[in-house]
Amino acid sequence: MNTNIQHDNHEIFFDRELSWMDFNLRVLEESVDPNNPILERLKFLCITESNLDEFYMVRVPGIREDALAGNIRKQDSGLTPAEVWKLISLKATEFIHKQNDILRTNILPELKKNKFHILRSHSELEMSEIEYLDNYYREEMSGILTPLAIDPSHPFPHILNKTLNLAITLSENEEFGKTSFAVVQVPSVLPRFVELPPHTSGDRRFFPLEGIIEIHLSDLFFGMTVNEIHAFKITRDSDISIREDVQGDLLTNVKKELKNRIWGEAVRLDISHNAPVHTRNMLRDLLGLKEFEVFEINGLINLSDLMYFYGLSETSHLKFKPITPKNFLDEFNLDKIFQRIRKTDIILHHPYDSFQTVEDMLKFASLDPKVLSIKMTLYRTSGDSPIIQYLQQAAENGKQVTVLVELKARFDEERNIMWAQRLEDSGVHVVYGVLGLKIHCKLLMIVRRETDKLRKYVHLSTGNYNSTTAKFYTDLSLFTKDEEITSDVANLFNVITSFARMPKFKKLSVAPSYLHDDLISYIKQEAEKAKSGKEAYIFLKMNSLVDPDAILELYKASVAGAKIDLVVRGICCLKPGVEGVSENIKVRSIVGKLLEHSRIYIFGAKEDKKVFLASADCMPRNFHKRIEVMFPILEKTTRERVLQIVEIILKDNVKARILSSNGIYSKLHVDDHDRIDSQVELAKV
Repeated sequence: MNTNIQHDNHEIFFDRELSWMDFNLRVLEESVDPNNPILERLKFLCITESNLDEFYMVRVPGIREDALAGNIRKQDSGLTPAEVWKLISLKATEFIHKQNDILRTNILPELKKNKFHILRSHSELEMSEIEYLDNYYREEMSGILTPLAIDPSHPFPHILNKTLNLAITLSENEEFGKTSFAVVQVPSVLPRFVELPPHTSGDRRFFPLEGIIEIHLSDLFFGMTVNEIHAFKITRDSDISIREDVQGDLLTNVKKELKNRIWGEAVRLDISHNAPVHTRNMLRDLLGLKEFEVFEINGLINLSDLMYFYGLSETSHLKFKPITPKNFLDEFNLDKIFQRIRKTDIILHHPYDSFQTVEDMLKFASLDPKVLSIKMTLYRTSGDSPIIQYLQQAAENGKQVTVLVELKARFDEERNIMWAQRLEDSGVHVVYGVLGLKIHCKLLMIVRRETDKLRKYVHLSTGNYNSTTAKFYTDLSLFTKDEEITSDVANLFNVITSFARMPKFKKLSVAPSYLHDDLISYIKQEAEKAKSGKEAYIFLKMNSLVDPDAILELYKASVAGAKIDLVVRGICCLKPGVEGVSENIKVRSIVGKLLEHSRIYIFGAKEDKKVFLASADCMPRNFHKRIEVMFPILEKTTRERVLQIVEIILKDNVKARILSSNGIYSKLHVDDHDRIDSQVELAKV
């Protein structure tokens, strides 16, 4: 192998998109792990379907467009867009087959053992159940179904993204002999599955909406004979492009583009495997798809609908035991929290530490007469977030409140617009993003008048201010009153809300101006240590490692002799274990019941370690197209806590997979008494 460490050496990079598909396969593996409760296994299966849908909605359209345009520029991996597009399809075909095989042979039988029966045919129904479904159809469904004929006078309708639909072939009475084609959308406003009345056996029985529609097709197509009925789903390009150089403000332009999202081009068709060729080909041609963009599904289409079962009552025994998070503020009176932060920095590790601590802090600040100002960034927040309420309350109590709402947070745009307008109505000063950049950093600053002076307190985090995701995303956050950090945060808020240029900060590394170069510099420093015979070490934990510059510098540090541990949950374009290039690099991916989301960057060995947390992954978009922050952990106790977390993560031999140079991720094989699941251990800590 040619082992020159240069951008043009395609042999030392994995492909970004194919690496993502390998990540989704690791998630799918959790759906067959017998150590996971059955509803958790079902949940993992549903997550892989949602992941694949989003991948096709966001990543595939750009690759598809480049391929159709004849773009032959090679990626870092050496593949052209057309080659990547075809390989995605091959991997997706295999993946979808595995999904349905797991559902059919593993999950459904296990659900039956636990008295959950998903019926697929009306022949499985008892007479009383048929009567129940007849009544359900009349009262809940009939009024919202719309049969759509397709013929020269009825062009192919615009079928909504990711909805389940039925393709129906019909014929009129024999005297006419005419064949027609129609489409019926399965109502997305109703649960996909209807629970039938309690059964004498004590089992819980469920029947799908499409089955109810099939039973009642004669009501929708009176006087017609139904010949065939087959389910299908269309996935559309949903990666809206916000033109920030056109006339009008950003809020208006985002609202306009959101309306265009439903009109995105089709990029994938899922259809029942037994659909006749003429139906399959007609849909393919009407949607303008290539043959390899059509996927025949031998099983249930739209697997993510199975999440319905995860939310059913009386099922806690079929799920993971919930983590009971510790609320740090329970140990202190709220009015002493600022005194506590003045004494020492505070590290929170979510979800083991409750996110309510952050909410309580904000609530107290909104009421505290000594608090004069609150500034905050909001990238994604939960649907019922009390944070919005507390920010409104603070403004109504006369405090100066500024909130930076990122309108371009993909698939959260509408929610963020709603929150932003509610905040404005309460007197909050809302800033709608920054021209050309996404605000992805997670910052909260509270300014308080105290006896001696005005003092700033800040909270910085690796994850969003979202109380819902904070229950199952692992993230780290810091409360500090460090004067240089708080001064940097204040200056960064001023940059974001004004036309000021970004200064060089004292303690923070901020993208897009400095973070990339700072990170590269820290890697180079470890390489230089190794060259001079000193012990050199790098630990990076993130969601994705894509940036070619960072990867090349990691290779060079490895060649110099630095030991490098990488914990990369998702995409990893770096190849570990390549002779002469990356023999000193070990890559782990941890996929467990919690989504590993924290970003931890450590440079140096033993007492020389520099410890940082960050909002950014090592990706070009994070370094160059977003406002991101990497912040240091300075105090001894907080630094030791982060290092303890890292030590436990590196010992994981249950949920960790090790990446080899051939792209295969392998689980470690250990005896039961030696098993260490880092998420379980961290919950104990």
